[in-house]
Amino acid sequence: MSYLLPRRNKFLSLIRRHNLILPFISPETKTLINPDPHIPQFQSNPSSVFRISQYATQSSKFPEYEMPTVTWGVIQGKKEKLVNRVKICDYLKGLGIITDELESIELPSTIEVMCERVEFLQKLGLTIDDINEYPLMLGCSVRKNLIPVLAYLEKIGISRSKLGEFVKNYPQVLHASVVVELAPVVKFLRGLDVEKQDLGYVLMKYPELLGFKLEGTMSTSVAYLVSIGVSPRDIGPMVTQYPYLLGMRVGTMIKPLVEYLISIGLPKKIVARMLEKRAYIIGYNLEETVKPNVDCLISFGIKKELLALVIAQYPQILGLPVKAKMSTQHYFFSLKLKIDPEGFARVVEKMPQVLSLKQNVIMKPVEFLLGRAFQLEDIAKMVVRCPQILCSRVELMKNSYYFYKTEMCRPMKELVEYPEYFTYSLESRIKPRYQKLQSKGIRSSLNWFLNCSDQRFEERLEGNFIDPDTEGPVFDMGGKLDMPGGRGGGIVSDDEEDDESDDEVLYRRTVTL
Repeated sequence: MSYLLPRRNKFLSLIRRHNLILPFISPETKTLINPDPHIPQFQSNPSSVFRISQYATQSSKFPEYEMPTVTWGVIQGKKEKLVNRVKICDYLKGLGIITDELESIELPSTIEVMCERVEFLQKLGLTIDDINEYPLMLGCSVRKNLIPVLAYLEKIGISRSKLGEFVKNYPQVLHASVVVELAPVVKFLRGLDVEKQDLGYVLMKYPELLGFKLEGTMSTSVAYLVSIGVSPRDIGPMVTQYPYLLGMRVGTMIKPLVEYLISIGLPKKIVARMLEKRAYIIGYNLEETVKPNVDCLISFGIKKELLALVIAQYPQILGLPVKAKMSTQHYFFSLKLKIDPEGFARVVEKMPQVLSLKQNVIMKPVEFLLGRAFQLEDIAKMVVRCPQILCSRVELMKNSYYFYKTEMCRPMKELVEYPEYFTYSLESRIKPRYQKLQSKGIRSSLNWFLNCSDQRFEERLEGNFIDPDTEGPVFDMGGKLDMPGGRGGGIVSDDEEDDESDDEVLYRRTVTL
Protein backbone atom coordinates (compact mmCIF):
# COMPACT_ATOMS: atom_id res chain seq x y z
CA MET A 1 0.00 0.00 0.00
CA SER A 2 3.00 2.31 0.13
CA TYR A 3 2.45 3.27 -3.48
CA LEU A 4 -0.79 5.04 -2.41
CA LEU A 5 1.04 7.60 -0.28
CA PRO A 6 2.19 9.95 -3.10
CA ARG A 7 -1.26 9.87 -4.63
CA ARG A 8 -2.89 10.74 -1.34
CA ASN A 9 -0.53 13.68 -0.78
CA LYS A 10 -1.16 14.98 -4.29
CA PHE A 11 -4.91 14.69 -3.75
CA LEU A 12 -4.71 16.64 -0.48
CA SER A 13 -2.58 19.38 -1.98
CA LEU A 14 -5.12 19.89 -4.79
CA ILE A 15 -7.95 20.14 -2.29
CA ARG A 16 -6.11 22.71 -0.17
CA ARG A 17 -4.93 24.75 -3.15
CA HIS A 18 -8.45 25.16 -4.54
CA ASN A 19 -10.25 25.34 -1.19
CA LEU A 20 -12.50 22.44 -2.16
CA ILE A 21 -15.34 21.59 0.17
CA LEU A 22 -16.44 17.95 -0.15
CA PRO A 23 -18.77 15.78 1.91
CA PHE A 24 -17.17 13.05 4.01
CA ILE A 25 -18.25 9.89 5.80
CA SER A 26 -18.69 9.89 9.53
CA PRO A 27 -16.67 7.05 11.07
CA GLU A 28 -19.30 6.49 13.76
CA THR A 29 -22.51 6.54 11.68
CA LYS A 30 -21.06 5.62 8.30
CA THR A 31 -23.20 8.39 6.73
CA LEU A 32 -22.35 11.37 4.51
CA ILE A 33 -21.75 14.65 6.32
CA ASN A 34 -21.89 18.05 4.53
CA PRO A 35 -19.18 20.30 6.11
CA ASP A 36 -20.63 23.55 4.76
CA PRO A 37 -24.24 24.35 5.70
CA HIS A 38 -24.48 26.84 2.79
CA ILE A 39 -24.09 24.01 0.28
CA PRO A 40 -27.15 21.79 -0.25
CA GLN A 41 -26.93 18.34 1.34
CA PHE A 42 -25.27 15.78 -0.84
CA GLN A 43 -27.91 13.44 -2.25
CA SER A 44 -26.80 9.95 -3.01
CA ASN A 45 -28.35 6.57 -3.60
CA PRO A 46 -27.90 3.74 -1.12
CA SER A 47 -25.54 1.80 -3.33
CA SER A 48 -23.07 4.70 -3.55
CA VAL A 49 -23.21 5.11 0.22
CA PHE A 50 -22.53 1.42 0.62
CA ARG A 51 -19.53 1.53 -1.67
CA ILE A 52 -18.05 4.50 0.07
CA SER A 53 -18.65 3.08 3.54
CA GLN A 54 -17.19 -0.23 2.41
CA TYR A 55 -14.06 1.56 1.21
CA ALA A 56 -13.82 3.39 4.49
CA THR A 57 -14.16 0.11 6.42
CA GLN A 58 -11.48 -1.50 4.37
CA SER A 59 -9.10 1.43 4.70
CA SER A 60 -9.51 1.41 8.45
CA LYS A 61 -7.41 -1.70 8.51
CA PHE A 62 -4.45 0.53 7.71
CA PRO A 63 -4.86 3.54 10.06
CA GLU A 64 -1.51 5.05 9.08
CA TYR A 65 -2.86 5.59 5.58
CA GLU A 66 -6.31 6.92 6.44
CA MET A 67 -7.08 10.23 4.68
CA PRO A 68 -7.78 13.20 6.95
CA THR A 69 -11.20 14.80 6.64
CA VAL A 70 -11.41 17.29 3.73
CA THR A 71 -12.92 20.08 5.87
CA TRP A 72 -9.82 20.32 8.00
CA GLY A 73 -7.99 22.46 5.42
CA VAL A 74 -11.07 24.49 4.52
CA ILE A 75 -11.92 25.45 8.06
CA GLN A 76 -8.31 26.13 8.80
CA GLY A 77 -8.12 28.49 5.74
CA LYS A 78 -11.19 30.41 6.79
CA LYS A 79 -9.91 30.77 10.30
CA GLU A 80 -6.57 31.98 9.02
CA LYS A 81 -8.23 34.62 6.82
CA LEU A 82 -10.43 35.78 9.67
CA VAL A 83 -7.50 36.02 12.02
CA ASN A 84 -5.46 37.98 9.45
CA ARG A 85 -8.37 40.36 8.83
CA VAL A 86 -8.68 41.03 12.55
CA LYS A 87 -4.93 41.66 12.76
CA ILE A 88 -5.06 44.05 9.79
CA CYS A 89 -8.00 45.98 11.28
CA ASP A 90 -6.19 46.21 14.61
CA TYR A 91 -3.11 47.52 12.80
CA LEU A 92 -5.16 50.16 10.97
CA LYS A 93 -6.95 51.20 14.16
CA GLY A 94 -3.56 51.61 15.79
CA LEU A 95 -2.70 54.12 13.07
CA GLY A 96 -5.94 56.01 13.70
CA ILE A 97 -7.76 54.73 10.61
CA ILE A 98 -11.49 54.06 10.98
CA THR A 99 -12.21 50.61 9.58
CA ASP A 100 -16.02 50.61 9.57
CA GLU A 101 -16.26 51.11 5.81
CA LEU A 102 -13.75 48.34 5.11
CA GLU A 103 -16.11 45.52 6.09
CA SER A 104 -17.54 45.30 2.58
CA ILE A 105 -14.25 45.14 0.68
CA GLU A 106 -11.58 42.50 0.38
CA LEU A 107 -8.41 43.26 2.31
CA PRO A 108 -4.96 41.84 1.63
CA SER A 109 -4.08 38.49 3.17
CA THR A 110 -1.21 39.78 5.31
CA ILE A 111 -0.35 42.82 7.38
CA GLU A 112 2.80 43.29 5.33
CA VAL A 113 0.80 44.04 2.18
CA MET A 114 -1.42 46.51 4.03
CA CYS A 115 1.65 48.22 5.49
CA GLU A 116 2.97 48.61 1.97
CA ARG A 117 -0.28 50.30 0.84
CA VAL A 118 -0.39 52.68 3.79
CA GLU A 119 3.26 53.66 3.40
CA PHE A 120 2.80 54.22 -0.34
CA LEU A 121 -0.14 56.56 0.25
CA GLN A 122 1.75 58.44 2.95
CA LYS A 123 4.76 58.90 0.69
CA LEU A 124 2.33 60.30 -1.87
CA GLY A 125 1.48 63.03 0.63
CA LEU A 126 -1.72 61.70 2.16
CA THR A 127 -2.27 61.87 5.90
CA ILE A 128 -4.30 59.56 8.12
CA ASP A 129 -7.10 62.13 8.02
CA ASP A 130 -7.04 62.03 4.23
CA ILE A 131 -7.29 58.23 4.27
CA ASN A 132 -10.19 58.43 6.74
CA GLU A 133 -12.02 60.70 4.27
CA TYR A 134 -12.02 57.81 1.80
CA PRO A 135 -10.80 54.59 3.49
CA LEU A 136 -11.84 52.49 0.48
CA MET A 137 -8.54 53.48 -1.14
CA LEU A 138 -6.93 50.87 1.12
CA GLY A 139 -8.59 48.24 -1.05
CA CYS A 140 -6.48 49.30 -4.04
CA SER A 141 -3.45 47.21 -4.90
CA VAL A 142 -0.19 49.12 -5.16
CA ARG A 143 0.91 47.33 -8.32
CA LYS A 144 -2.47 46.81 -9.99
CA ASN A 145 -4.16 50.13 -9.16
CA LEU A 146 -2.03 52.84 -7.60
CA ILE A 147 1.10 52.72 -9.73
CA PRO A 148 -0.65 52.45 -13.16
CA VAL A 149 -3.15 55.23 -12.40
CA LEU A 150 -0.59 57.64 -10.94
CA ALA A 151 1.84 56.97 -13.79
CA TYR A 152 -0.88 57.85 -16.31
CA LEU A 153 -1.84 61.04 -14.47
CA GLU A 154 1.78 62.13 -14.50
CA LYS A 155 2.00 61.30 -18.19
CA ILE A 156 -0.92 63.60 -19.10
CA GLY A 157 0.55 66.59 -17.29
CA ILE A 158 -0.08 66.40 -13.55
CA SER A 159 3.27 66.93 -11.89
CA ARG A 160 4.49 64.33 -9.42
CA SER A 161 4.50 66.90 -6.62
CA LYS A 162 0.76 67.47 -7.11
CA LEU A 163 -0.34 63.83 -7.39
CA GLY A 164 -1.06 63.70 -3.66
CA GLU A 165 -3.25 66.77 -3.86
CA PHE A 166 -5.06 65.29 -6.85
CA VAL A 167 -5.78 62.05 -4.99
CA LYS A 168 -7.01 64.00 -1.96
CA ASN A 169 -9.49 65.86 -4.14
CA TYR A 170 -10.63 62.82 -6.10
CA PRO A 171 -9.55 59.53 -4.43
CA GLN A 172 -12.03 57.54 -6.56
CA VAL A 173 -9.56 57.82 -9.43
CA LEU A 174 -7.49 55.08 -7.79
CA HIS A 175 -10.20 52.52 -8.64
CA ALA A 176 -10.39 53.59 -12.31
CA SER A 177 -9.13 51.64 -15.29
CA VAL A 178 -6.63 53.61 -17.32
CA VAL A 179 -7.71 52.09 -20.63
CA VAL A 180 -11.46 51.88 -20.09
CA GLU A 181 -12.18 55.05 -18.08
CA LEU A 182 -9.33 57.57 -17.93
CA ALA A 183 -7.92 57.51 -21.46
CA PRO A 184 -11.32 58.06 -23.21
CA VAL A 185 -11.99 61.20 -21.13
CA VAL A 186 -8.57 62.61 -21.97
CA LYS A 187 -9.16 61.85 -25.65
CA PHE A 188 -12.52 63.67 -25.44
CA LEU A 189 -10.87 66.78 -23.95
CA ARG A 190 -8.23 66.80 -26.66
CA GLY A 191 -11.03 66.55 -29.21
CA LEU A 192 -12.48 69.77 -27.79
CA ASP A 193 -9.17 71.53 -28.58
CA VAL A 194 -7.95 71.57 -25.00
CA GLU A 195 -4.21 71.99 -25.44
CA LYS A 196 -2.06 69.05 -24.35
CA GLN A 197 -0.10 71.22 -21.94
CA ASP A 198 -3.36 72.39 -20.35
CA LEU A 199 -4.74 68.93 -19.56
CA GLY A 200 -3.08 68.79 -16.16
CA TYR A 201 -4.35 72.25 -15.26
CA VAL A 202 -7.91 71.39 -16.32
CA LEU A 203 -7.97 68.12 -14.38
CA MET A 204 -6.44 69.68 -11.28
CA LYS A 205 -9.26 72.24 -11.27
CA TYR A 206 -11.99 69.68 -11.87
CA PRO A 207 -10.69 66.12 -11.29
CA GLU A 208 -14.22 64.71 -11.27
CA LEU A 209 -14.14 64.98 -15.07
CA LEU A 210 -12.30 61.66 -15.10
CA GLY A 211 -15.40 59.99 -13.71
CA PHE A 212 -17.87 61.37 -16.27
CA LYS A 213 -19.42 59.38 -19.07
CA LEU A 214 -18.73 60.77 -22.52
CA GLU A 215 -22.28 60.38 -23.75
CA GLY A 216 -23.72 62.25 -20.76
CA THR A 217 -23.55 65.82 -19.51
CA MET A 218 -20.23 66.67 -21.17
CA SER A 219 -21.50 66.11 -24.70
CA THR A 220 -24.87 67.83 -24.20
CA SER A 221 -23.38 70.99 -22.65
CA VAL A 222 -20.92 71.38 -25.53
CA ALA A 223 -23.64 70.78 -28.12
CA TYR A 224 -25.90 73.45 -26.58
CA LEU A 225 -23.16 76.08 -26.42
CA VAL A 226 -22.38 75.55 -30.10
CA SER A 227 -26.10 75.79 -30.92
CA ILE A 228 -26.37 79.32 -29.45
CA GLY A 229 -23.45 80.60 -31.49
CA VAL A 230 -20.32 79.73 -29.52
CA SER A 231 -17.54 78.98 -31.97
CA PRO A 232 -16.43 75.31 -31.80
CA ARG A 233 -12.81 76.40 -31.81
CA ASP A 234 -13.46 78.40 -28.63
CA ILE A 235 -14.84 75.43 -26.66
CA GLY A 236 -11.33 74.29 -25.77
CA PRO A 237 -10.26 77.64 -24.30
CA MET A 238 -13.59 77.84 -22.48
CA VAL A 239 -13.07 74.42 -20.90
CA THR A 240 -9.53 75.39 -19.94
CA GLN A 241 -10.79 78.55 -18.25
CA TYR A 242 -13.86 77.00 -16.63
CA PRO A 243 -13.91 73.17 -16.87
CA TYR A 244 -16.96 72.97 -14.59
CA LEU A 245 -19.18 73.79 -17.57
CA LEU A 246 -18.76 70.19 -18.73
CA GLY A 247 -20.50 69.00 -15.59
CA MET A 248 -23.42 71.45 -15.74
CA ARG A 249 -26.83 70.30 -16.92
CA VAL A 250 -28.19 72.20 -19.89
CA GLY A 251 -31.86 72.14 -18.93
CA THR A 252 -31.48 73.29 -15.34
CA MET A 253 -28.41 75.55 -15.41
CA ILE A 254 -27.02 76.72 -18.75
CA LYS A 255 -30.14 77.20 -20.86
CA PRO A 256 -32.18 79.16 -18.22
CA LEU A 257 -29.29 81.62 -17.78
CA VAL A 258 -28.87 82.17 -21.52
CA GLU A 259 -32.60 82.67 -22.05
CA TYR A 260 -32.78 85.17 -19.20
CA LEU A 261 -29.94 87.27 -20.62
CA ILE A 262 -31.66 87.30 -23.98
CA SER A 263 -34.93 88.34 -22.32
CA ILE A 264 -33.36 91.50 -20.84
CA GLY A 265 -32.15 92.67 -24.23
CA LEU A 266 -28.84 90.95 -24.97
CA PRO A 267 -28.76 89.45 -28.47
CA LYS A 268 -27.95 85.75 -28.57
CA LYS A 269 -24.77 86.45 -30.51
CA ILE A 270 -23.54 88.83 -27.83
CA VAL A 271 -24.29 86.25 -25.14
CA ALA A 272 -22.23 83.70 -27.09
CA ARG A 273 -19.30 86.13 -27.36
CA MET A 274 -19.53 86.88 -23.64
CA LEU A 275 -19.39 83.20 -22.76
CA GLU A 276 -16.44 82.63 -25.08
CA LYS A 277 -14.40 85.25 -23.25
CA ARG A 278 -15.83 84.81 -19.76
CA ALA A 279 -16.84 81.15 -19.52
CA TYR A 280 -17.22 81.34 -15.73
CA ILE A 281 -20.40 83.39 -16.24
CA ILE A 282 -22.12 80.05 -16.88
CA GLY A 283 -21.50 79.21 -13.23
CA TYR A 284 -23.44 82.18 -11.87
CA ASN A 285 -26.59 81.08 -10.06
CA LEU A 286 -29.56 82.53 -11.91
CA GLU A 287 -32.07 82.72 -9.07
CA GLU A 288 -29.69 83.54 -6.21
CA THR A 289 -27.24 85.89 -7.93
CA VAL A 290 -28.03 87.03 -11.48
CA LYS A 291 -31.67 88.07 -11.11
CA PRO A 292 -31.15 89.84 -7.74
CA ASN A 293 -28.20 91.75 -9.23
CA VAL A 294 -30.24 92.92 -12.22
CA ASP A 295 -33.08 94.01 -9.91
CA CYS A 296 -30.57 95.86 -7.74
CA LEU A 297 -29.18 97.79 -10.72
CA ILE A 298 -32.70 98.90 -11.62
CA SER A 299 -33.42 99.93 -8.02
CA PHE A 300 -30.35 102.21 -8.07
CA GLY A 301 -31.63 104.05 -11.11
CA ILE A 302 -30.09 102.16 -14.03
CA LYS A 303 -32.47 102.44 -16.97
CA LYS A 304 -33.99 99.13 -18.08
CA GLU A 305 -33.26 99.88 -21.70
CA LEU A 306 -29.56 100.25 -20.82
CA LEU A 307 -29.20 97.00 -18.84
CA ALA A 308 -28.00 95.13 -21.92
CA LEU A 309 -25.31 97.74 -22.54
CA VAL A 310 -24.17 97.63 -18.91
CA ILE A 311 -23.90 93.84 -18.90
CA ALA A 312 -22.22 93.75 -22.30
CA GLN A 313 -19.54 96.15 -21.09
CA TYR A 314 -18.96 94.35 -17.80
CA PRO A 315 -20.35 90.77 -17.75
CA GLN A 316 -18.75 90.10 -14.36
CA ILE A 317 -21.33 92.42 -12.80
CA LEU A 318 -23.79 89.51 -12.95
CA GLY A 319 -21.82 87.64 -10.28
CA LEU A 320 -20.66 90.47 -8.03
CA PRO A 321 -22.24 91.38 -4.68
CA VAL A 322 -23.87 94.28 -6.51
CA LYS A 323 -26.00 95.60 -3.67
CA ALA A 324 -23.04 95.99 -1.34
CA LYS A 325 -20.78 97.49 -4.00
CA MET A 326 -23.44 99.88 -5.31
CA SER A 327 -24.20 101.09 -1.78
CA THR A 328 -20.51 101.61 -0.95
CA GLN A 329 -19.62 103.43 -4.16
CA HIS A 330 -22.80 105.48 -4.14
CA TYR A 331 -21.99 106.77 -0.66
CA PHE A 332 -18.38 107.46 -1.68
CA PHE A 333 -19.35 109.40 -4.82
CA SER A 334 -21.87 111.40 -2.84
CA LEU A 335 -19.43 112.20 -0.04
CA LYS A 336 -16.22 112.88 -1.99
CA LEU A 337 -17.46 114.09 -5.38
CA LYS A 338 -20.88 115.52 -4.49
CA ILE A 339 -22.50 113.40 -7.21
CA ASP A 340 -26.23 112.83 -6.65
CA PRO A 341 -27.96 109.42 -7.07
CA GLU A 342 -29.06 110.19 -10.62
CA GLY A 343 -25.55 111.20 -11.60
CA PHE A 344 -24.15 108.04 -10.02
CA ALA A 345 -26.57 105.93 -12.05
CA ARG A 346 -25.34 107.63 -15.24
CA VAL A 347 -21.75 106.86 -14.22
CA VAL A 348 -22.56 103.17 -13.77
CA GLU A 349 -24.39 103.06 -17.11
CA LYS A 350 -21.35 104.45 -18.94
CA MET A 351 -18.70 102.53 -16.98
CA PRO A 352 -20.04 99.71 -14.78
CA GLN A 353 -16.46 98.74 -13.92
CA VAL A 354 -16.55 101.64 -11.47
CA LEU A 355 -18.16 99.26 -8.97
CA SER A 356 -14.89 97.35 -8.71
CA LEU A 357 -12.55 100.37 -8.61
CA LYS A 358 -10.82 100.97 -5.33
CA GLN A 359 -11.51 104.33 -3.78
CA ASN A 360 -7.85 105.33 -3.58
CA VAL A 361 -7.57 104.68 -7.34
CA ILE A 362 -10.61 106.88 -7.98
CA MET A 363 -9.21 109.72 -5.92
CA LYS A 364 -5.85 109.97 -7.73
CA PRO A 365 -7.18 111.64 -10.93
CA VAL A 366 -9.67 113.64 -8.83
CA GLU A 367 -6.85 115.01 -6.67
CA PHE A 368 -4.85 115.78 -9.81
CA LEU A 369 -7.70 117.87 -11.21
CA LEU A 370 -8.23 119.62 -7.87
CA GLY A 371 -4.55 120.50 -7.88
CA ARG A 372 -5.00 122.16 -11.31
CA ALA A 373 -7.62 124.57 -9.99
CA PHE A 374 -10.66 122.64 -11.19
CA GLN A 375 -13.66 123.14 -8.94
CA LEU A 376 -15.18 120.06 -7.29
CA GLU A 377 -18.49 120.85 -8.97
CA ASP A 378 -16.80 120.87 -12.38
CA ILE A 379 -14.98 117.61 -11.61
CA ALA A 380 -18.34 116.01 -10.75
CA LYS A 381 -19.70 117.09 -14.15
CA MET A 382 -16.60 115.68 -15.86
CA VAL A 383 -16.94 112.34 -14.08
CA VAL A 384 -20.63 112.00 -14.93
CA ARG A 385 -19.94 112.81 -18.58
CA CYS A 386 -16.84 110.63 -18.89
CA PRO A 387 -16.24 108.31 -15.90
CA GLN A 388 -13.33 106.74 -17.81
CA ILE A 389 -11.10 109.56 -16.58
CA LEU A 390 -11.21 107.85 -13.17
CA CYS A 391 -9.15 105.02 -14.70
CA SER A 392 -6.59 107.33 -16.33
CA ARG A 393 -3.00 107.28 -15.17
CA VAL A 394 -2.03 110.53 -13.50
CA GLU A 395 1.32 110.65 -15.33
CA LEU A 396 -0.42 110.61 -18.71
CA MET A 397 -2.98 113.15 -17.53
CA LYS A 398 -0.15 115.48 -16.52
CA ASN A 399 1.45 115.29 -19.98
CA SER A 400 -1.85 115.87 -21.75
CA TYR A 401 -2.74 118.76 -19.47
CA TYR A 402 0.70 120.36 -19.94
CA PHE A 403 0.35 120.16 -23.75
CA TYR A 404 -3.16 121.60 -23.53
CA LYS A 405 -2.06 124.61 -21.49
CA THR A 406 1.28 125.38 -23.17
CA GLU A 407 0.72 124.41 -26.80
CA MET A 408 -3.00 124.60 -27.37
CA CYS A 409 -3.55 127.53 -24.97
CA ARG A 410 -7.23 126.78 -24.56
CA PRO A 411 -9.48 127.66 -21.64
CA MET A 412 -10.18 125.23 -18.81
CA LYS A 413 -13.87 125.34 -19.64
CA GLU A 414 -13.33 123.21 -22.73
CA LEU A 415 -11.84 120.42 -20.63
CA VAL A 416 -14.86 120.56 -18.33
CA GLU A 417 -17.16 120.27 -21.35
CA TYR A 418 -15.09 117.56 -23.00
CA PRO A 419 -13.20 115.53 -20.34
CA GLU A 420 -12.75 112.72 -22.88
CA TYR A 421 -9.61 114.66 -23.90
CA PHE A 422 -7.74 112.89 -21.08
CA THR A 423 -8.62 109.45 -22.45
CA TYR A 424 -6.85 109.92 -25.81
CA SER A 425 -3.19 109.21 -26.47
CA LEU A 426 -1.14 112.40 -26.54
CA GLU A 427 1.53 111.10 -28.92
CA SER A 428 -0.60 109.09 -31.35
CA ARG A 429 -3.73 111.24 -31.59
CA ILE A 430 -3.76 114.63 -29.85
CA LYS A 431 -0.41 116.02 -31.04
CA PRO A 432 -0.49 114.87 -34.68
CA ARG A 433 -4.04 116.00 -35.26
CA TYR A 434 -3.56 119.34 -33.54
CA GLN A 435 -0.45 120.02 -35.63
CA LYS A 436 -2.41 119.31 -38.84
CA LEU A 437 -5.13 121.72 -37.70
CA GLN A 438 -2.49 124.38 -37.09
CA SER A 439 -0.94 123.87 -40.50
CA LYS A 440 -4.38 124.31 -42.11
CA GLY A 441 -5.29 127.26 -39.93
CA ILE A 442 -8.37 125.50 -38.64
CA ARG A 443 -9.74 126.05 -35.16
CA SER A 444 -12.26 123.56 -33.87
CA SER A 445 -13.61 122.09 -30.69
CA LEU A 446 -11.85 119.18 -28.98
CA ASN A 447 -14.73 116.88 -29.83
CA TRP A 448 -14.59 117.73 -33.54
CA PHE A 449 -10.99 116.72 -34.18
CA LEU A 450 -10.54 113.97 -31.58
CA ASN A 451 -13.76 111.96 -31.61
CA CYS A 452 -13.48 110.42 -35.08
CA SER A 453 -11.47 107.87 -37.01
CA ASP A 454 -8.29 108.81 -38.88
CA GLN A 455 -10.10 108.55 -42.21
CA ARG A 456 -12.95 110.78 -41.08
CA PHE A 457 -10.46 113.31 -39.69
CA GLU A 458 -8.69 113.52 -43.06
CA GLU A 459 -12.03 114.05 -44.78
CA ARG A 460 -12.83 116.88 -42.41
CA LEU A 461 -9.47 118.51 -43.09
CA GLU A 462 -10.08 118.34 -46.85
CA GLY A 463 -13.55 119.74 -46.43
CA ASN A 464 -15.11 116.65 -48.01
CA PHE A 465 -17.05 115.89 -44.87
CA ILE A 466 -18.42 118.52 -42.54
CA ASP A 467 -20.54 117.67 -39.54
CA PRO A 468 -21.33 119.40 -36.27
CA ASP A 469 -20.04 118.28 -32.91
CA THR A 470 -21.89 115.19 -31.86
CA GLU A 471 -22.82 113.77 -28.54
CA GLY A 472 -21.47 110.59 -27.00
CA PRO A 473 -22.77 107.10 -27.68
CA VAL A 474 -26.48 106.48 -27.47
CA PHE A 475 -27.89 102.97 -27.23
CA ASP A 476 -31.48 102.27 -28.17
CA MET A 477 -32.84 98.80 -27.43
CA GLY A 478 -33.71 97.04 -30.64
CA GLY A 479 -31.84 99.58 -32.70
CA LYS A 480 -28.32 100.48 -33.58
CA LEU A 481 -25.61 101.75 -31.30
CA ASP A 482 -25.08 105.27 -32.60
CA MET A 483 -21.58 106.44 -31.91
CA PRO A 484 -19.64 109.15 -33.68
CA GLY A 485 -16.38 107.65 -34.90
CA GLY A 486 -13.76 105.97 -32.78
CA ARG A 487 -10.95 106.88 -30.44
CA GLY A 488 -8.41 104.75 -32.13
CA GLY A 489 -7.87 101.12 -31.38
CA GLY A 490 -11.03 100.47 -29.41
CA ILE A 491 -14.06 101.88 -31.24
CA VAL A 492 -15.15 101.45 -34.81
CA SER A 493 -15.79 104.40 -37.07
CA ASP A 494 -19.09 104.84 -38.91
CA ASP A 495 -17.66 104.09 -42.32
CA GLU A 496 -16.19 100.77 -41.15
CA GLU A 497 -19.49 99.28 -40.05
CA ASP A 498 -21.71 99.63 -43.10
CA ASP A 499 -21.71 95.90 -43.80
CA GLU A 500 -22.00 94.75 -40.19
CA SER A 501 -25.13 93.61 -38.42
CA ASP A 502 -26.54 95.54 -35.48
CA ASP A 503 -25.42 92.81 -33.11
CA GLU A 504 -21.83 92.95 -34.37
CA VAL A 505 -21.74 96.72 -34.03
CA LEU A 506 -23.08 96.50 -30.48
CA TYR A 507 -20.51 93.91 -29.55
CA ARG A 508 -17.49 95.59 -31.11
CA ARG A 509 -18.33 98.97 -29.68
CA THR A 510 -19.45 98.13 -26.19
CA VAL A 511 -17.97 94.90 -24.93
CA THR A 512 -14.62 95.46 -23.27
CA LEU A 513 -13.48 91.94 -22.58
